[in-house]
Amino acid sequence: MKRIVSVSLGSSKRDKTVTATLLGHEFTLERIGCDGDVQRMMRLIADLDGKVDALGLGGIDLYLFGGGRRYTIRDGMKIASVAKKTPVFDGSYLKNTWEKRVILEICARGTVDLSDKNALITSATDRPGMADALASSCRRVLFGDLIFALGIPVPIYSQAVLNALAAVLAPLIVKLPFKWLYPTGERQDVRKPKHRRYFDWADVIAGDWHYIRRYMPDEIPGKIVISNTLTTADVEDLRERGAKVLITTTPELDGRSFGTNVMEAAVALAAGLDPRTMTLDSFAEVVESIDFEPRVTFLQEQKQ
Repeated sequence: MKRIVSVSLGSSKRDKTVTATLLGHEFTLERIGCDGDVQRMMRLIADLDGKVDALGLGGIDLYLFGGGRRYTIRDGMKIASVAKKTPVFDGSYLKNTWEKRVILEICARGTVDLSDKNALITSATDRPGMADALASSCRRVLFGDLIFALGIPVPIYSQAVLNALAAVLAPLIVKLPFKWLYPTGERQDVRKPKHRRYFDWADVIAGDWHYIRRYMPDEIPGKIVISNTLTTADVEDLRERGAKVLITTTPELDGRSFGTNVMEAAVALAAGLDPRTMTLDSFAEVVESIDFEPRVTFLQEQKQ
């Protein structure tokens, strides 16, 4: 049995361990939160290095994407570089391939119809595959990178504009302290509802769960939410807020959808891929044979 441990900069309240069969292989999947403490995260990675089959990098990314280019996040790479023996995965390859496929297939099957929907994605430079799929499936897409990561209330409705901004801003943004861009540790438990007009405009709310949870209004009636890393309590919270459909891009395991870093590690280990040598094309080939299903939950049909 292979052991994958996701070491996260996020809250330890969301820790989870499960045993699962994925792609014909047995895995123990663990998530350990470090409550926003970067030094603790680095110590834990150093301690696990060489003792587990793969490490996931949670609560922080290695890369942002825009205009066909990849920008390395300084804080993320500093943390990941602590591991000298065990391969480290951050979910970037899965976000570029699998998340796009999930949305396109769900639409093709008729599970949901997004053709007449407006979509808000909290950060397209973090989830380029999801952004591409929404852009080709929805009526209109609001790319919320400036709004949610930088706190600049300027909506972007064009991928061309987003890519142009990424070319200018991303080389600077990736050098900033990551905690300036994303809620870490206990901040993930604090809600700060704002930007309501953008949530109200959207029929589909997609992207990183912690951005969505932190900023969404108290009520989101009829909304379709596309994300992952939700706990059972998170699902119930969405139901109570009136959300209509929840789509998690990773499968449900013991009441939890794990992060893309964990699932990417499982896929790579099952296929014998090493993140230090694998390419987007080689990973995409493996993704074509993935047999696990995303979770689609019609929330109000289950409400008592």
